[in-house]
Amino acid sequence: MKFTKLLVIGSLFVSSLFAASYNVDRAHSNIGFKVKHMMISNVKGSFSDFEGTFEYDEKTNKLTALDGEIQVESIDTANTKRDAHLKEEEIFDADEYSTITFKMTKADGDNIYGDFTLKGVTKNIKLQFESGGTIIDPSGKQRAGFSLEGKIKRADYGLTYNSILEAGGFAIGEDVKLEIEIEGIKAK
Repeated sequence: MKFTKLLVIGSLFVSSLFAASYNVDRAHSNIGFKVKHMMISNVKGSFSDFEGTFEYDEKTNKLTALDGEIQVESIDTANTKRDAHLKEEEIFDADEYSTITFKMTKADGDNIYGDFTLKGVTKNIKLQFESGGTIIDPSGKQRAGFSLEGKIKRADYGLTYNSILEAGGFAIGEDVKLEIEIEGIKAK
């Protein structure tokens, strides 16, 4: 058992030797989500103000670290009235909880796990990872890209606002699907 733990720790250490550090390129990344509306369709949204860093192992095309922060005020669902309501106290409470954060804690195959903090509540979540690989761009900078998908339950983070429909069910679905596309530029 101790040998197995040492082997795992050793392999993580060796893989981190080949990992390069990247800064998230906001202009070529998207932090998106979708949630059921009226039980029949999805409302999509995204955040435009975010930053982050990650370590990407070019030999295995895997993440070894990821740390990001999103500004709640930058939410955009293509409806200014809805966006203003989402920022209010009864939902995101953007004045009190201005950021959403994620810090990767481990990787396991095509899944990564991390501490996701929303509205002052931190839970470890699982996201499915898909590598986009690396490339040298026309200006000679090395870039890496990847996608992450997963879901959270709104109530786990105190996002309980809802209304009951006359036909039954709720106006807003419980699950929020996360759809994240990240491109980063290798740090010097």
